[in-house]
Amino acid sequence: MNKEHRLPSPIANPENKAFLEAAQNDQLVLKHCNACNQAHYYPRTICPHCGSNDTSWIKSEGLGEIYSYTVMRRGVEVPFAMAYVRLNEGISILTHLTNCDFDAIRVGQKVKVVFQETQDGQKTHLFEPV
Repeated sequence: MNKEHRLPSPIANPENKAFLEAAQNDQLVLKHCNACNQAHYYPRTICPHCGSNDTSWIKSEGLGEIYSYTVMRRGVEVPFAMAYVRLNEGISILTHLTNCDFDAIRVGQKVKVVFQETQDGQKTHLFEPV
């Protein structure tokens, strides 16, 4: 992703506040259900797998692989790439790809989390090739 492409800032709410705060410290955290022992994304209090509200935050190692991707070149000022990344924790996360040749992106490619400031100066997660 070109450094000129500035991401919009995520909208904070009580369920994602800790997630957004962790990003300010260059950490990716996920919600984990203590009842069914599964992680989930996007952060929310109620587990989407079993409906339990017994959830807690866990730190992600920030490693995974590209499951699917697209490169936007038409109708945008600066081309950018988005992908579903399957994290080593077993969940998929929708994200932008950065610091890579868009023509070299491949399904199965190993990636790691990095953090970049948004339009309003908040940090958010992106992924780059390992």
